[in-house]
Amino acid sequence: MLTAMIVLGIDPGLANLGIGIVEGDARKARHLHHVCVYTESASQLPRRLLYLHSEISRLIELYQPEVVSIEDQFLRKQADVAFKVGQAVGVVQLACAQADIPIFSYGPMQVKQALVGQGRADKQQVQYMVKASLGLREIGSSHAADALALALTHLAQLPMQRALARSS
Repeated sequence: MLTAMIVLGIDPGLANLGIGIVEGDARKARHLHHVCVYTESASQLPRRLLYLHSEISRLIELYQPEVVSIEDQFLRKQADVAFKVGQAVGVVQLACAQADIPIFSYGPMQVKQALVGQGRADKQQVQYMVKASLGLREIGSSHAADALALALTHLAQLPMQRALARSS
């Protein structure tokens, strides 16, 4: 039997951190919230990280997600971008650890496979499926759309994860 779960999806970034929250199971999901948290590049790095942490912590407290689904990072060619994104990921991990919430990571191809049915789908196809799955007309930010896609991916993976947990 499938039970509904609240999933917090995170598209990590220092300047633009996407957040999407859904509730449901592998068959049906309901949109709860989405936002893109922006930080100013002119602000000092510790202030930017503190702001991201406070927003994530606030939403964790408000929505009480059972798991967090975050994008795996593949930024091998842009070390400066990878470093900044890594700091944002660290802030997310800290907020989740403080709330004792497990984190699951999914790569872009896994998200595309889960939502569109093929790992080479383009961003527009993924965004279309996010809107269709959640009954949304517009999302606004591509970062928030990616975060919702990550949350939906986790719900799609639940039956397999539960089956693996039962077999071990």
